[in-house]
This record gives sequence, C-alpha cells and structure tokens, in this order.
Amino acid sequence: MLPPGATIGILGGGQLGRMLGLAAAQLGFKVHIYAPDAESVAAEVTAHHSQAAWDDEPRLAAFAAACDVVTFEFENVPVDTVRFLAGHVAVRPGALGLEIAQDRLAEKRFVVDLGGRTAPFAPVPDRAALDAALAEIGAPAILKTVRMGYDGKGQARIARPQDADRAWETIGGHAAILEGFVAFEHEFSVILVRGIDGEIRFWDSSVNVHEGGILATASLPPPRSILDQQDEARAMMAQIADALDYVGVLTGEFFATDAGPVFNEMAPRVHNSGHWTIEGAVTSQFENHIRAIAGLPLGSAATRALPVVMRNLIGADIAIVPDLLADDRCHVHHYSKTEVREGRKLGHATWAGAAPGASPA
Repeated sequence: MLPPGATIGILGGGQLGRMLGLAAAQLGFKVHIYAPDAESVAAEVTAHHSQAAWDDEPRLAAFAAACDVVTFEFENVPVDTVRFLAGHVAVRPGALGLEIAQDRLAEKRFVVDLGGRTAPFAPVPDRAALDAALAEIGAPAILKTVRMGYDGKGQARIARPQDADRAWETIGGHAAILEGFVAFEHEFSVILVRGIDGEIRFWDSSVNVHEGGILATASLPPPRSILDQQDEARAMMAQIADALDYVGVLTGEFFATDAGPVFNEMAPRVHNSGHWTIEGAVTSQFENHIRAIAGLPLGSAATRALPVVMRNLIGADIAIVPDLLADDRCHVHHYSKTEVREGRKLGHATWAGAAPGASPA
C-alpha cells in the first residue's frame, strides 16, 4: 500500500494521464509523466515530467528509480518499454494485457479461447490473403490493421469483394484482420477495476454513440437490450481480467445483438466512455485506477443519479465551452490542448442527474 507522498509514474502525456494525475493528487500522491512529446497536457498538472524516447533505457531507468509504481494511460506504449521498467519497478497493469490489446488478431483469439463471442474474423497478412478472407467471411466486412489505429483510424469498410483493392490501399497495405459485420442494436462498454487482491468492481454500462468512428456520447441509463446483456458481458470481462492477473481499470467494448453480447475490443486503461464517472459515479474510473495500482481499497462504482450524459468535445466543438459553462447542470473538462483540428478530442462535458439542456427543478 503506497503511502501519501509516494510517486506514481505514468507513461503517456495525454488527457487520460492528465485526469489520472488529478485523481492521484487528490489522494496525496505525486505524479511523474514520461512521454516522448515536448508538450504534455498531463505534465501541466503533475509534479515531474521526463521527455524521452520509449527506448531510451538510461532515462527509463532513472524514471523507474524516481517512481514507486508505474502505469500507462494509452495502449500504444511499446511493450518492450513496459517490460524494461518492470525489471526496475512495479508496473500495473503488466505487459501481458498491453501486448494482447495491441494485436487485434491476438485479442480476438484470446477472447475466443476464453469462450467469448466475437464477430467472425480471419487474418489478412497480405493482399492475396484478403481475397481468401472475403471468400470465408463474406461482405460486407471491415478491414482493420492488426496493430495501431483507434477512433476509426486504420480501418476500411468493404461493401463488396470489388472494394478489396481500395480497402487494402486505405490501410496502407499493413497486416490486417478482416471482421464480418455484426447486426447490433447498440454499442456499450463494460468498465471494471481489479485490485491487487483480485477484487473486481464494475461501473454501470453506458450506451455509446459513435460519429465518424469517434465516440460522440456515452449515456445512462442504457436501453433494455444492454441491461439484459450486461451481466454476461461483465462475466466475460472478469474472465479476461483474471486471466491477465490484471490490476487497474480495464475496458471492454461490446455490441448488443440478438445472440447476446459480442466482444469488439478491449482497452487496458481508463476509457473515454467512462469519463462520465467523474461526476456520475461515487468513485471515478480515474480514482479507482489509482487506488488499485497503489494497493488501496477500491471505491464504490455505483452511479450517483440518473440520467447521465457525457459528450465529447471534438475539433470545433470546443468553441461552445462558454455556452456549456452557462448551463448550471453541465460539468466541463477542457484538456488544455492548443491545436484545434478535425477529429481531435479537446474536452468533454457531463450532465449528471439531468439531461443536457434540462432546466433546474
């Protein structure tokens, strides 16, 4: 159990690191950000910042020596970096979940081996394999790079086999996975936190709406189709967390279908669809992640009041912040990013216990 004043290292300097840093400070910890980027919105609110490459072993060793525990804020931190650090300091969660989440093919196989339900899929190591995969899976389908890519990046839809060449070019000719389309009613998240002792707590599942491949809103309560499938999806995520001996917050994204919940992907970190927990839950995902990796008792994940709506502020949306601040029921989080561009997450707004635009009672 880390004492107050201990230092928590965070790999990555984005908004998730920023919100983790704020949660850590609330619990009396210092935070040290490690990232290659010169500008870091996380470092703006933390005590220490190391700007260095992911493979700079002397700097990594010095970072480890300055920290009591290390975590990461996004899933594209190199696995070798995490393994190197784990030889010097406790890293929670460990490298295994990160390694699996970075490889979409390995991720799907891992979940299937645990008995989970996924979309039909086939490996596409090269262009010739795409034709064979389409013959097996059929169209429509979606082609995704095996590694990297998020918020709709590294993906191409294939409506018919004749679209294969265009799709292959769209993803840059990288090794990929072809996934069959899933007929679903809604998309939802299962977010859990697992402590060092194996205790697991779940937040309520939000219904997620994406626009252009990017999460636009996460709302509660979800429709009945999600509520009816939440327990089965939770059981799947608990299996995943236990199999990984995971410590911290783990997120699974699912489709609610007629056949039951279909696993889409996991994120070994705090998640955009859980931002509502800052105001909407007794303990936020950020605070509970810090509690877990520090060996502290987990906090309640219960929802405070319904309804809850979280809206991402993407690109030019950030200009409406003054209007949002004029809404007494709205909580605004500005990530302090200076460059406004299309598709970039610059903040979010949450209404807890009231719908957007609702007037005070």
